[in-house]
Amino acid sequence: MFYELISSMAILVRSKLICCALVITILSIIIATGQSLELFGMLRPLPSVLGVLSLGGMALLWRDIRSKVKGENRTLSSLLSQYFAVKVVGWLGKRQRGKQEADTLNIRQVQEETLLKRLRKNADTCYGKQYDFSSIKDCEAFRTRHPVTTYEHYRELVTRVAAGEEKVLIAEKPLILAMTSGTSGASAMLLSTKDTNTEFFLQGVAVCLDAMRRVFPASDSLQRTTKFFYSPTFRQSEAGIPIGPNSSTPASSRHMLNLYTTPAPAFQVPSERDTLYLHLLFALKDPSVGTLESNFASTVFYAFSALQERWQELVEDIKLGRVSPALALEPGVRASLEGQMKPDPERATQLLTHFQQGFVGIARRLWPQLNLVLAVDSGSNQIYGEMLRERYCQGIPFYSPFYAATEGLIGVNLWPEEERRRYLLCPRSMFCEFLPEASLDQETPEKHTLLMEEVQEGHSYELIVTNASGLFRYRMGDVVKVVGFHNQCPVVEFQYRRGQMLSVRGEKVSEVMFLGALKRAISQWPGAQLVDYCCAESAIMGESCGGSDPHYQVFLELKGVRNLTEEQRYKLDQCVQEDSAVYKSFRFKGSIGPMRVQMVAVGAFKELRKQMMAFSNTSANTFKMHRVLRRKEYADFLLGKTI
Repeated sequence: MFYELISSMAILVRSKLICCALVITILSIIIATGQSLELFGMLRPLPSVLGVLSLGGMALLWRDIRSKVKGENRTLSSLLSQYFAVKVVGWLGKRQRGKQEADTLNIRQVQEETLLKRLRKNADTCYGKQYDFSSIKDCEAFRTRHPVTTYEHYRELVTRVAAGEEKVLIAEKPLILAMTSGTSGASAMLLSTKDTNTEFFLQGVAVCLDAMRRVFPASDSLQRTTKFFYSPTFRQSEAGIPIGPNSSTPASSRHMLNLYTTPAPAFQVPSERDTLYLHLLFALKDPSVGTLESNFASTVFYAFSALQERWQELVEDIKLGRVSPALALEPGVRASLEGQMKPDPERATQLLTHFQQGFVGIARRLWPQLNLVLAVDSGSNQIYGEMLRERYCQGIPFYSPFYAATEGLIGVNLWPEEERRRYLLCPRSMFCEFLPEASLDQETPEKHTLLMEEVQEGHSYELIVTNASGLFRYRMGDVVKVVGFHNQCPVVEFQYRRGQMLSVRGEKVSEVMFLGALKRAISQWPGAQLVDYCCAESAIMGESCGGSDPHYQVFLELKGVRNLTEEQRYKLDQCVQEDSAVYKSFRFKGSIGPMRVQMVAVGAFKELRKQMMAFSNTSANTFKMHRVLRRKEYADFLLGKTI
């Protein structure tokens, strides 16, 4: 067994220096235990030689560790655990990237293999027998036999799984019942399996870390990361299956928590506000933070907003070596956290100077060795990424690594250095079909879907996926644009969610189109800076919106201006007309009334976010702001916040 371990580790790390050090270090551990010499009689003649080699190996290993940028106040064990974790994942990333490259050369075959693997695994389930999965031999037979589906097709089946019935949709018991974020309607409950998580790690995390290290070599360090994430609340189904978000959580990352600035006890705090304060407190204590990370750029933006509000309190805590008494903490948690604090007036003075200089570019001043912000900043998170780059995180690279959803991993960003967020579809994660944008409202979408090798550059499609968690030919609602190919594999940009499209007369103004028009309009409003926005169609608002002609209600939270003139408000309507010929024609005919642009009070969107999360049972880790409101309560709330 130890020989296999040594061999595996030797293959695992290609660098001769590290390979030698790893093997020798493992042998030194074998000697140190005193048990292995009995287990491996053939090693008995070697202890003195191995003792010398182990010292040499440890020296080489330590020299390599010392050559890397390290965080402050790190223990040897935490440095070693991070060092080996980075090496292992680095090797996995290169290996998986090589496999992925080979897969992109033969997309048709790889996609069919992926599909048939899913069907064979679930052939003996109730669902698999209903559609006779065992007799399907190719993707054409599957597409002929199985309809295109939506969530309603699975609702009753998922309910049976939640109640404890086995082999309904999938062969194994799901790890969790995953709640979607509900951005385009009510939250759906989907199954999440071990296969889904394994694919996400191997085809997503490992590959993206390889791309990150290649483009941002400074990230190959032993600095700590500040990761803004929270412990979500899970409930139990009738059968005891956890129900909650399917995302990275402190519990799922418990073996990695020593790599983060936030101590583990902080994740026992139920309040998101208090946990965020603790994230900021322990990040500010460490001037050598290397990466800021979160699932979405919005979470990083909210963190800096909180920092701007509470920096004086945080500086005082660091000066006195305490955790703010205003935080509602269990006594044991407070004692554990305060045990990791000590008065640091020198750091407090540094921080005070930085904050007094303002918040533009504050991240680089707080953490001079900060080399990366790692968070998805495409789609509905695009504006948060832009605001971070323009204000708090000036000069720091951003990497938006994945295109993923509750349904699983969809694509990876192999071009971290590019501002344009595009993603290579992962050919072994899901079997993908593509419904042309012109056919989205067809009654028989089955007749119109295309395969990966059939899509065309420059065209947009809704994704239809067959995944590892019991979804077959499932309409995700995501519309993507094919912007190129890597070998035979499509490269896509996210465009919009079907339920997040504005359409009062069939004009179909997408999120990406509206945001582009909004940014152009704001650029013509002197001093105005966008904080957040959303829209509502007049039909959902009833009498509260005023006016008889269908129109858009637009809610804006802005900085730098107190009000907008009527001319400025109309500028947004003009910009949308410039981008949408159909909208312009309806406006010209009078079929669509003028856009009503409302400014809302500071903090309105933070309050709206809390309401949305409470209603949909979405955690802070997975929340995405709804750009088109579909619930009257949300629109009325913002209407009450107008200024």
